[in-house]
Amino acid sequence: MKISVGLYGTNAHQIALALVQGFNKHYGLFRETCRQAKVRFESGDWLGVHRAVRERIRFYDDRVDECVERLRSEFDAGSIDDATWQQVKLLYIGLLLNHKQPELAETFFNSVTTKILHRTYFHNDFIFVRPAVSTEYIESDGEPTYRCYYSHADGLCGVVRQIFLDFQWQRGFTDLDRDVGYIYRGIERFLGSMPAREVNFQIQVLSSAFYRNKAAYVIGKCINGQHEYPFAVPVLHDDQGGLYLDTILLDAWRISLLFSLSRAYFMVEMDAPAGYVQFLRSIMPGKPRSELYTMLGLGKQGKTMFFRDLIYHLHHSEDDFIIAPGIRGMVMLVFTLPSYPYVFKIIKDVFGPSKEVDHETVKRKYMMVKQVDRVGRMADTLEFSNAAFPVKRFSEELMAELHSLAPSTFEIDGDTIVIKHLYIERRMEPLNIHLEKMERSNNVEGLEHAIREYGSAIRELAQANIFPGDMLWKNFGMTRYGRVVFYDYDEIEYMTDCNFRAIPPAPDFETEMSGEVWYSVARNDIFPEEFATFLLASPVLRKVFHKYHKDLLSPRFWQAAQEKIRNGHVEDFFPYPQELRFCNSMQESG
Repeated sequence: MKISVGLYGTNAHQIALALVQGFNKHYGLFRETCRQAKVRFESGDWLGVHRAVRERIRFYDDRVDECVERLRSEFDAGSIDDATWQQVKLLYIGLLLNHKQPELAETFFNSVTTKILHRTYFHNDFIFVRPAVSTEYIESDGEPTYRCYYSHADGLCGVVRQIFLDFQWQRGFTDLDRDVGYIYRGIERFLGSMPAREVNFQIQVLSSAFYRNKAAYVIGKCINGQHEYPFAVPVLHDDQGGLYLDTILLDAWRISLLFSLSRAYFMVEMDAPAGYVQFLRSIMPGKPRSELYTMLGLGKQGKTMFFRDLIYHLHHSEDDFIIAPGIRGMVMLVFTLPSYPYVFKIIKDVFGPSKEVDHETVKRKYMMVKQVDRVGRMADTLEFSNAAFPVKRFSEELMAELHSLAPSTFEIDGDTIVIKHLYIERRMEPLNIHLEKMERSNNVEGLEHAIREYGSAIRELAQANIFPGDMLWKNFGMTRYGRVVFYDYDEIEYMTDCNFRAIPPAPDFETEMSGEVWYSVARNDIFPEEFATFLLASPVLRKVFHKYHKDLLSPRFWQAAQEKIRNGHVEDFFPYPQELRFCNSMQESG
């Protein structure tokens, strides 16, 4: 029987309260994990850092499922009528008016209700298609979003010193005065000279450090009259057990690279996330809000904002979704919208004959990518269920491919195509296409850079406990910043689950020349000597690869990387060039 209540009926009010309580529980747990990031950094618990990243990924879905179960058991949610659901949404909005995370709470509402309602209800009467509560100028109840510093008697160096002391890390700096001197000289080199300070001179620093891997990043900007200068300073541990400042990043584009989706998410303790995003946007105006929320660990909010942006773009464009250029994949059907810088991936129903995977295995591999340190070498993906698009925007060729290779993954509902499971990631140039262009144009420098980057990507992934599996050029892409990134995950494995072997010698000449395998091969056996066979057919590519990365063709490199991982070693990965590090100045002065 349908439940019907008045506008301020008990049922609607109690349901709205239950939804807010469910979100508050989620964000409380999320925030506590981020708060503990400071403790893990202070104690150097690097394995704990990676464990916390994996565990945090599950928080959201667990709380959503809890809330759905509560609504079903306490309120028979499946039988609630339309009028009551509309009342619930209105009352929920009222409960968010003084909330510190209203945008996240709206997304939580959507996540819960879309598990209960049919997709025909996915419009603004029942869920938050558009945001209802403003996130402008939300003030934190505790520490402000950012702290302001002014240079008076202590001078600029004294102020910079105080900025780092105010984070109150329970581990001392080895030589903070030395590091502050490096910062001062770094700013001077970047600007050419220290400019005269205007009447309006202040330094604004986000109150929480940004914790990731083995670093804490201090992020802020210096305001000098009408000029603003963003900065980011990584704080690391040294061999003596103290802290030190590793460099200062002053280019907005370099700071933007810290927030690349090819890297692990940050842990940041925030009362009002919208304030942090607004501040970050002021120093990285080209970075979409969706990506900033995602990099702050708020992936569901990032997805919500991304899809709103995409739908808005579809309303203001006319081009069609088409099959993505390049070699067709054996597992994923990939398409793109030329006017939008992303690719869309669907798991096929029919895989290539060499692929021994199924839908669930592929989904598990893509989830694995979110839980590991991507070290700037793996493209992050946004995962969607029941994503609806106008069917008229799909080209005839693409629709034919969908019907032929993935008929179970979509359905047509009137003028809408609903894709049941979809991955979206930033578009980049496939490495095989990039290499062909470099060879055709005889661009030796560009070719060397691409091969060097490709090998570096494989090395860094191995050191982060990831074996790419299928290492063909087509599974890697070249980013707009000239970095090679891996993006095909159906064969990835943990390094520690692989068995790297040398090919044993053949028992005799005839056996060796027969073309038949004369040795046993288990499922996770990998023979690095074979990489050259399918990668280095081109003499030009082979010569460059051997110049920089010949050791990748031997099991010794892989076995050494495995041993380090098994011994609990966590590698250092720097999202900025080595030449920018202050340790170079230390060596020169030494």
